[in-house]
Amino acid sequence: MPLDRDLVLAALGRVRYPGFTRDIVSSGVVRDLIVEGANVAFRIEIGAGNPAVLGTIEREARAAVEAIPGVGRIAIGTQARPAAPPSAAAPGALDAGLLPGVQHVIAVASGKGGVGKSTVAVNLAAGLARRGARTGLLDADIYGPSIPLMMGIDERPDLDATGRAIVPFDRFGVRFMSLGFLVDKDAAVIWRGPMVMKAIEQLLRDVLWGELDVLVVDMPPGTGDAQLTLSQKVRLSGAVIVTTPQDVALADAIKGVAMFRKVDVPVLGIVENMSYFACPHCGKRADVFGHGGGRREADRLNAPFLGEIPLDAAIREGGDRGKPIVADSPDSPLAKAFLDVAERVEAALAEGEAKQARDSAGLGGWFSRRR
Repeated sequence: MPLDRDLVLAALGRVRYPGFTRDIVSSGVVRDLIVEGANVAFRIEIGAGNPAVLGTIEREARAAVEAIPGVGRIAIGTQARPAAPPSAAAPGALDAGLLPGVQHVIAVASGKGGVGKSTVAVNLAAGLARRGARTGLLDADIYGPSIPLMMGIDERPDLDATGRAIVPFDRFGVRFMSLGFLVDKDAAVIWRGPMVMKAIEQLLRDVLWGELDVLVVDMPPGTGDAQLTLSQKVRLSGAVIVTTPQDVALADAIKGVAMFRKVDVPVLGIVENMSYFACPHCGKRADVFGHGGGRREADRLNAPFLGEIPLDAAIREGGDRGKPIVADSPDSPLAKAFLDVAERVEAALAEGEAKQARDSAGLGGWFSRRR
């Protein structure tokens, strides 16, 4: 009797990715599954990490399929994607041991506080996950971590079996971690630059991020030690700059664009948050902070404009309740605004990959898109 493809997927779905609770099917490790009669063939593809992990997954996947009654030949191909070539941001400073399974790292930044950067970062991550990307979210805002509240988690993270690595939380299809989970809730973080830089490096190194298409990093406001550490330690695929329409926010956003360009990090685009307010009763639109400043500056700086996010109580309430609007009301117009930004970010990443491939003929691109 021919095997059923869903039966094979169910068997593989019981195989856990080493060190995680997620299985190898939902993690996107299993590729190109073919079932012909009693015979099964598929590939196992992971990032450039520990080869022992690849061997462990192959052995456990083979054993799971062999346990299916009536199975015939089993062909398994394995592949570890090559590590990305180093960026020009800081020659010799990139740490190949950081984030080996992560294909893209995106910084979400702002020149000043109070523009809704964390709201954009959380909903961008949820939007990318909803569009099918394996997504992570790192809260690098050391002095004011917001991710625990906005993702609805108030507990200490678990450690892996070795007791040395932190297991990230997983909600709404997003793996996430924040310093806010590791310090007392009401404690003030009073650290000098070197301590900030060390904390961010540990969040990159000591968290089991696993295989991700995109890691979204919520940066502190400004252009300081955290931004420099990230651009020097890992290959950044790009930065998303968040601003509001008024001139005082735009002036600082311009500095953020200049800073990332100075360290050779591509600016994926500018998001205008709190762009306008639409009255829920009469439908009349009010430009509380002005309007269009983000688009004008994007044009002037020759940077992509990623979209306008309205000022709406539902977005704020979702963040306060730990249910981002994209996850809680994915079909709403508000969620669509964030999903449109996520789509444009994906397009910018694909364009960057194509350019890198052209510039590095014979070496290949540094982003292997999911299938």
